[in-house]
Amino acid sequence: MSIADRYLCTGVSWDDAGPFLALRTPDGAASQQRLDAGTVLSYRVLSGSGTDDAQSAAPRYCLGSVKVQDRHTRISEPCPGHSAAERGYQCGPCFARDDWRFVHNSHRSGIAPPGLLLYLAQPHWLYIATFADGTTKVGTAADGRKALRLTEQGAVHARYVAAARDGRVVRILEDLVTADAGLVQAVRSGTKAAALARPLAPDILERINARHAAAVRTQLAASGLEGFTVTDETWRRPEQALAVLGAPGAEPYPLDPGSGEHGLVIEAMLGASALVRVEDAETPFVADLARLKGRRLQTGAYRSALPALQPALF
Repeated sequence: MSIADRYLCTGVSWDDAGPFLALRTPDGAASQQRLDAGTVLSYRVLSGSGTDDAQSAAPRYCLGSVKVQDRHTRISEPCPGHSAAERGYQCGPCFARDDWRFVHNSHRSGIAPPGLLLYLAQPHWLYIATFADGTTKVGTAADGRKALRLTEQGAVHARYVAAARDGRVVRILEDLVTADAGLVQAVRSGTKAAALARPLAPDILERINARHAAAVRTQLAASGLEGFTVTDETWRRPEQALAVLGAPGAEPYPLDPGSGEHGLVIEAMLGASALVRVEDAETPFVADLARLKGRRLQTGAYRSALPALQPALF
């Protein structure tokens, strides 16, 4: 095995050019695998021993820590010990020195490193996002990633309901909406991917999102809080999302992308969910590529060994 084809996957990300798999080489250098239509994604997930044994468990590894310099600059520092992840995607020491860990609680604790305070000082947006099964969440986005944040989330419909002066205010609003309207702040990637194989009708999803957004705007207007304005702005999803939502006969990918060997041809992406084709299979599949985050991969000529499939009856 060549060390040149081994990577630590840090997740699926999007930029203005589209989606990509964010990777790190063994020496910590950043790399990318673009996930454009037609891309062949062929890899195996290395076991805990770093061997070729596909039957061994594939643990998640620490993705290191983040040092926030200001609103534009975040420096990712690889884990010096190449350790297994202990909580989420970090080992204990990397979690302890990570600036980003303060972001979700800074409005309650008042504690944040200087660089993170500069990041939080910029305008933020509160949004309401609806996914393919109708699950709806409230979330926040910094002004500089206003659209890409929702793209990476894999939303089907979304609306911005408030423009906040900073990251502290927007998180106070987010907590208020969760407490009073009951909207969650997180949806599992596996739930999003599974829903794409049986999405609700587009008009139903649109109505669900519009209803929740209208209720939240009314709630915010009556809150008496300061530092924000109520907004009514619709997010525009990427065009390739329609290919995922409208794929006839798509089924959930029957293998775990986070273990074993896989040979996938990307047709389109929605968030971290990929519409893929597999050799010798007529059925298109929806695969949750978020499962690759924190895994060690080896790229090469690999194939997906699909089980016998029974088409869904309904």
